[in-house]
Formats: sequence, structure tokens, C-alpha cells
Amino acid sequence: MRIEFTINGHPVNMEIDPSARLLDILRENLDLTGTKEGCGEGECGACSVLLDGALVNSCLVPAFQVDSRSVETIEGLRETEIGKALIDAFCESGAIQCGFCSPGFIVASTALLRSNPEPTESEIRAALSGNLCRCTGYTKIIEAVLLASKKIKEKR
Repeated sequence: MRIEFTINGHPVNMEIDPSARLLDILRENLDLTGTKEGCGEGECGACSVLLDGALVNSCLVPAFQVDSRSVETIEGLRETEIGKALIDAFCESGAIQCGFCSPGFIVASTALLRSNPEPTESEIRAALSGNLCRCTGYTKIIEAVLLASKKIKEKR
């Protein structure tokens, strides 16, 4: 099956097995390895990407659903104002331990800050509830999102 879509603002046209997962296309065909596979069942959020701006687990998205759509990964988001602010805040707050889950958390946090630039702690917890981390205990991740929100607001 031939699919055409946009990845991080760049057009892609490729022949692909229609049953392939978006996660596999990203990692194996496009060499975008920032998106991680954790559980492969949509439970951990390590493979989070934005599909037409909506947060999705790429391990659950079959290739045919990507045709004519737009995908944003951690590689593309790190070039955006929100992405840069989040990455800096995660580092500054000590929210990155092993780093495996960090891309998924940053993608999910981007989706949150795009829709709600000044979230409360409980709104952040709810927005990130689909992402799991075994290292940080979440407190520093919440602090990082609050810090990024504050820094973005100060720049505007």
C-alpha cells in the first residue's frame, strides 16, 4: 500500500505494509528513533506522537490510518517553542532519569500546553495519566511542565 503523509512538517510518500504500525514506520523506515516502544499495547505512553495534533500511542496506529495526515514526533517538537521549553524544563527540574519515557512525556505535555497554556497540577496529572515512568516518581515531571508553562508565558 502506498501512503502519503507529513512527518514533522516534511512530506513522505512510501510503500508500506498496511498492517504495519506507525511506531515501526517511524523507527524502522524513517529512522526517527526518539519514539520508543515500551509495552506495545498502548498502556505506557513511551510511543506517544501527535496525529493531526491529537495525542496517540503510535504502537496502536496502523499505517493505513496515517495516509493524508500529519504526524509530529519528539524530533519535530524539539524545534518548537513549547518543545524547547519542555526539554529545558525537564532537564532543569531533574525530570529525566533514564530518559526512556521522556519523549512520550514531552509529546503528551506539548499536547496539553497547546490546548491549555496554564494548566494546574491536577490538569497536568490528568493529561499525563497515559504515560508511565519507573524512575522519577512523577513529581519532577509535574514540576517541569509547570516550569515550562511559566517560561512560555514570560516570553509572550
